[in-house]
Formats: sequence, C-alpha cells, structure tokens
Amino acid sequence: MQLKTSQIQMSESFWTITFLTLSGAYQDAYSYFARGKVFANAQTGNIVLMAAKLVDGDFSGLIHYLFPILSFTAGIAVAEKFHRRFRHSGFHWRQSILLIEIALLLATPWIGYDPFANCLVSFACALQVQTFRKVHGYPFASTMCIGNLRSMMDQLVQSSAENGKEHRAIAFSYFRVLLTFFIGAGIGKAACDLWGVNAIYGSCLLLIAALMFMFYDPQILDKERIREIDETAL
Repeated sequence: MQLKTSQIQMSESFWTITFLTLSGAYQDAYSYFARGKVFANAQTGNIVLMAAKLVDGDFSGLIHYLFPILSFTAGIAVAEKFHRRFRHSGFHWRQSILLIEIALLLATPWIGYDPFANCLVSFACALQVQTFRKVHGYPFASTMCIGNLRSMMDQLVQSSAENGKEHRAIAFSYFRVLLTFFIGAGIGKAACDLWGVNAIYGSCLLLIAALMFMFYDPQILDKERIREIDETAL
C-alpha cells in the first residue's frame, strides 16, 4: 500500500484534530443556544438568516447576523497574515494561534452584549479553521461539516477503484471527524443549558487538550497513521 511521504505535522495528529473538532462544534452550539441564535462557524446559515431579515425588513436583525460574518472574514485574514509572517521563522505559529483563540474565548463570558460576544467567537473560529486544514495530510475542516462530508463520500466512491483499502481508511477518518463534530455540538448544547454564557470555558479546555497533543513527536504520528490505515483495511 502506498502512503503519502510528505512530512506529517504535529497539528495533523488525529487526537489534535479530535479536540479541535469538539471545540469547533461546541462553539457553534454556544453562539446559537447561549448568544442569540447566531452561528459562530456556519456562516452559510448566518447568510441565509441575514437574507431572511432583509426580506422581512428587519434591519437590526440583519446587522445581528452581519457582524459575525465580518468578524469571521477578519479572522481568516489575520490567520493567513500570521502564517505568512512566521511560517519560515521556526516560530511555533500554530500553537500561538491556539493560545490567541483560547484568550479570546476566555474573555467572551465577560461581554454582556451578545452581538459583540458573537463577533469574538466568530473571529476565534476563523483563526482555527484557517490554521488547521489537514488531518494526516488530507484537507479537512474542524469547524464545519459540508467539506468533510463531501470528502468522505468522494473517498468512498474512489474506493471502488484502485487503492480501495486506503480510500476506505481515509473515508473512515472523515467519518470519525463528522461523528466528533456531532458529539461536540451535543456537549456544547448540554453545557449551555447548565452554565449559560459561562459554558464557553468548556471549549477552552478542549483547545488546551489540542494544544498539548500538538507537542507529539511527528514520528509517532507517522506510525499512528500507518496503524490506522492497516487496521481499517483488515
């Protein structure tokens, strides 16, 4: 079986991605259930709801959904600028992005005005989605599902052709990410019911766990990926 020979980054460890995905789903649940039914990550949903407010003539409602979208786009730009500035410097820029995200989320419960809090969460989510874009060398998203769902089905269809075992293993990895997102959203909803706006601290704990796994030895990750593919191929 032929595997990709490119260097696997610490940020691509399945366990790192697991906690990032749990946190990403958790944040969406938080902004929706505890902060006025706005999506922190799913900007497609915000655009649809914003359009509905425009049709209804509810311009204050339109602004309610516009601000998170603008904050998300700003977060993407900042993360990419950060990447371009530090990617060749030997500076651990991904770990630094996570620390910034954690700091922003820690500040969120102290903001009483929901639109401002949602802007902060959306900005933090954008930092994450732009920074962590691969799992075991394959593209993925830790804060949304549509791309992962498409990739899973694409790999399943390709598994009927050559290298079928590897394609099925990759599809299974995407399935695990999707299942992890589902679990994270459920945990986020339960936490919001219990702790309200303070529930976001749970997302911070998940990000801290992801940060810890980013200090894995990359050679361990190579063995981990090979083992997962072999086990799935059995």
